[in-house]
Amino acid sequence: MLGAGLVDVPPVPARDPASAIMEKPEVPENRRYCSRCDEKVGRSRDGRPGRTEGFCANCGHPFSFTPKLRPGELIGGQYEVLGCLAHGGLGWVYLARDHNVSERWVVLKGLLDTGDADSLAAATAERAFLAEVEHPNIVKIYNFVRHDDSGYIVMEYVGGRSLKDILLSARRERGEETALPLGQVIAYGLEVLSALGYLHGVGLLYCDFKPDNAIQSEEQLKLIDLGGVRRAFDVDSPIFGTPGYQAPEIGSRGPSITSDLYTVGRTLAVLSFPFRGYTGRHLRSLPPREEVSLFQRHESYHRLLRRATHPDPARRFQSAAEMAEQLTGVLREVLSAEDGRPRPAPSPLFGPEQQTAGTDIVGGLGSGTGTSGGSGSGSGSTAAPILAPLEPGAAAAALPVPLVSASDPAAAFLAGLTARDPGDLAAALSAAPVMSREVRLALVRVRIELGDLDGAHRLLDELAAQDPDDWRVDWYRGVRALADGRGRDASAVFNDLYDLAPGEQAPKLALAFCYELMGVLPQADRFYEIVWRTDPTHVSAAFGLARTRLATGDRAAAERVLDSVPRVSSHYLAAQLAAVAVAVRGRGPADLNAPTLIEAGRRLASLRLDTERAAAFAAEVLEAALAWVRTGRTLPAGVRQPILGTGLDEPSLRVKLEQTYRVLAKLADGAEHRHVMVRRANAVRPRTLF
Repeated sequence: MLGAGLVDVPPVPARDPASAIMEKPEVPENRRYCSRCDEKVGRSRDGRPGRTEGFCANCGHPFSFTPKLRPGELIGGQYEVLGCLAHGGLGWVYLARDHNVSERWVVLKGLLDTGDADSLAAATAERAFLAEVEHPNIVKIYNFVRHDDSGYIVMEYVGGRSLKDILLSARRERGEETALPLGQVIAYGLEVLSALGYLHGVGLLYCDFKPDNAIQSEEQLKLIDLGGVRRAFDVDSPIFGTPGYQAPEIGSRGPSITSDLYTVGRTLAVLSFPFRGYTGRHLRSLPPREEVSLFQRHESYHRLLRRATHPDPARRFQSAAEMAEQLTGVLREVLSAEDGRPRPAPSPLFGPEQQTAGTDIVGGLGSGTGTSGGSGSGSGSTAAPILAPLEPGAAAAALPVPLVSASDPAAAFLAGLTARDPGDLAAALSAAPVMSREVRLALVRVRIELGDLDGAHRLLDELAAQDPDDWRVDWYRGVRALADGRGRDASAVFNDLYDLAPGEQAPKLALAFCYELMGVLPQADRFYEIVWRTDPTHVSAAFGLARTRLATGDRAAAERVLDSVPRVSSHYLAAQLAAVAVAVRGRGPADLNAPTLIEAGRRLASLRLDTERAAAFAAEVLEAALAWVRTGRTLPAGVRQPILGTGLDEPSLRVKLEQTYRVLAKLADGAEHRHVMVRRANAVRPRTLF
C-alpha cells in the first residue's frame, strides 16, 4: 500500500527486537523539564551530573526520570521485561515477551513521571481509547496492566525506524541540507491521513502527530505513541502537543480534526525540505516560496502545505479524506514532473473534458491565404499562422464541469441527459422534474455557453445567497468572467480555487486560458505544461502549449508537444497536421534542411485525409522544398529520399507541385480561388522547349 501504487518507497528492514534495547537507559539532560511549570530540572552543576530524581527548584514538584521496570521483572503475570527501548514525553517504552501468547514480542509503555496527575490521566485515557482502535496503520493495543501502582499499555512491537530516524540518517549520509524525496514524503502523508481519517471517523483525535510518532517497517507505516489521543468532545483532558507541529489555536479552542491535519502539513514540510526555524521564526508559518527551491519547482505542493497549515482552521482541509484526495493529485503531478510520464486519473471534483479549445488549424494554401510568386521561389504561406488564436467563449466551454452531487434529488435526471447542443440542453433542464441546486448549476453553465452572461449572473447570485460556501458558485463566476473576456477577473477566481484544490488540474487549465488571453505567455506556458504533462486527456492544454511555444519561436518544442497527442485522441489528426505546418509554414530556405522536409512529407503521407486537405498541406510542403532546392542545396551524394512520392530536386518538385495546384483548382469553392490555383500551377510548371 505504501506509495498509493504510484511511487516506490525503499523498505525498512524489520529490526531484531533484542538489538533495539538501550544499553544505558536514561533521559538526556537537555530533555528534562518539570511536568508542572516546564522549568529545567535534573541538569549538571559544578561538574556534577544532574539528578534523575528530585524536586523542581522553581515549584517544588517532584520529578523522576528513572525507569521503573528492570529486566527480568514479570508484569501482569505474563509479560517479562527485557529492557528499555526509548523514552518520550509520556513515558518509558519497554520491550517484553508475552509468555501467555506464543512468546510474542510486545511493548510496554509506562509513565515518565508517575507523580504527575496529568500524565496519569493521559495514560488512563489512552488505555480506554486504544482498546477500540483497529487499523492497519495504527499500532495494535493488546492489553493494559498495573504493576506497583503504575499502569502500562501492552501493544504490538513494530520493528522498524521512525520517520525522524529515516530523515536524520539521510542527513548523516548526504549532509544537513538533505531532505527525503518528495514522492516518498507524500506517500508517508497518505498513509498517515488514512490512519487519522479512521480515528476521526470513530470520534477520536490524535493531537500530537510528528515524525517521531510514525514508524516504517518493511513497506508499512504505523502510528505509534498514541498517548495524546482523546475523544473529540472531551474538553477536560490535558492536551499534549509538540512546538513546531501543534496548531496555533490549540490553547484557545482545543484540538480538532483541522488541528490534526495541521500537524500532518507541518510534518510533510519538515520531511521534504531543510525547514530551518520551524520551532522558532517559522513556528506558525512556512518560509516564503522564493526561499525554498522545492516550492519553486512544485507550486501545487506549496499550496497544499499552505492550506493544510493555514492559521484559520476554517481555511484548512476539513477532513483527512479531502486532504488525501488533493495530496494524491499533487503526488501525480510531482512524479510526472520528475520523470515526464503522465499519470492521469479521474478527478474527485470534476468530470472529464467534454470539449476542447484552440485546436483549430489556420488554413494554408488550401484556403488561398498564401502567395508563391511566379517562379515558385518562396514559401506559399509566409503570412499564415498555424494554430487559431484562443477565443474566450471556446475556452470557457472547454473547462471541465464540476461533478453532480449524488445526493441531489435531480442527480439521476442529470445523469441521463445526452444532449450536447447548449440550446437543446437548456430546454431539457427547463423541463427538469425538480429545479434542484444541481439543475440550476447546470443551467448556469448552459447560459454561459449560450452567451446569456446576465442570466448566468442572476442565477449565481441566487445560488450564492443559499450557500455562500459552495466552491462551484465561485468556479462558475470564473467561467463567466473568462467567457466575457475578462481574463484578469477570472484568473483571480481560479487562483483562489487553485489554493482550495491544489491537486486538481481544472483550475490550472483555467489559469492557463486566462494568462494566454491576457498575453502573459510565460505563465500560460507553465500551467499548460503542468496540465499536459500530468494528464494528457486535457488536449486543450497540448494545443495551448504549442501556441505558447510557437509564440516564442521554439518550433521544435511546439512540434514535440503536438506529436505527443496520442493516436486514440479525436484531435490526433489535427495535431499531426499542425506539426506539418510547424515544420514548413512561414520558414525561409535558410531555416530548412533535408531531414525536416522529408519528415514533414513522411508525416503527411501517413495521415488519412480527404483529397482537399491532403493536397493543401502537400502544396505547403512541396513549396517549402522547392524554395530550399532553388537556393542550390541538394541531398548528399548517393542519398535518394523521396518527398511525397517525388524526388527532392527542382524538376521533380515542379511537376509534383503543378499537379497538386491543379487538384486544388478542381476542388476550389469559388472562381477566384480556382483561378489563383491555376495561375500557380502555370507559374511553377517546368519550362520545356515546346
